[in-house]
Amino acid sequence: MKNRIKFKNGDINISAEIHFPDGFDHNKKYPSIVAVHPGNGVKEQVAGLYAGLLSKQGFITIAYDASHQGESEGYPRYLEDPARRVEDIRCAIDYLVTLPYIDEERIGAFGICAGGGYAINAAQTEARIKAVAGISTWDVGDSQRNGLFRDRTKEERQQFLRDVAAQRTREARGEAPLYANYVPSAPDEFNETTAQISKDASDYYCTPRASHPNSHNKYLFSCNDRMAAWDAFSLIDTISPRPILFIIGDLADTIYFTDTAYEKALEPKEIFRIKDAKHVDLYDKSPFVEQVTEKLNDFFITNL
Repeated sequence: MKNRIKFKNGDINISAEIHFPDGFDHNKKYPSIVAVHPGNGVKEQVAGLYAGLLSKQGFITIAYDASHQGESEGYPRYLEDPARRVEDIRCAIDYLVTLPYIDEERIGAFGICAGGGYAINAAQTEARIKAVAGISTWDVGDSQRNGLFRDRTKEERQQFLRDVAAQRTREARGEAPLYANYVPSAPDEFNETTAQISKDASDYYCTPRASHPNSHNKYLFSCNDRMAAWDAFSLIDTISPRPILFIIGDLADTIYFTDTAYEKALEPKEIFRIKDAKHVDLYDKSPFVEQVTEKLNDFFITNL
């Protein structure tokens, strides 16, 4: 069972779905989990999939559209602002703790891709998160500063930031916003340098496989400066002694984000590697989804 709800982040409404276990009893107290979607995602895609699967294991789960995205309010539209994304997580918890059937001492969070980075970042200073997990975790700050595979030179980074600054100036003077794509919109945009993650994400978001009318494959180019200034794992050591779980496919070309976070984190921490899986395979493909769900379930049952 799930209900469509809204909660507040400041003065805007966040659109969400809350999932309940079978046999839900208003008079009982339940552990709860916040699910955080990837960049370009919406609650009806991978975040909602895992939220629904975990609710069947006895958790109350919530998946939502980020501020300025999907069905949530907020202008400008298509803003990908890490600070706002982390605040969304805090506000989801603010909503959960108002519900009489939520055990406020048993709240967890997980995210997928960029959502994994946001969930882990939130847990660094959000003490109500008692356990946190990242699936195919991505640090948008690292990628925007250094390039997808950390191959951006210092001069290329400076030129990139000058381009962002110039676009902000144009928009401040009244020109139309410029949007960038998260992923190639179709295979005819691939070339010899297109990364596997980009090809696979394009297949996920831009085909009937998982496309959704509220997921538009674009974000404001001018918010790249906010992403570049951000570090998902800057205080990750402060999460200890609360546990962290990283789930990653062993063929993922983004595995270095997980390795970096794991190295910086303190115990208790774990990397769960899924054999023969790439980054996006963990979003919806069998048998990988079943393996992710089982591991998440065990992790949250143990730690919440």
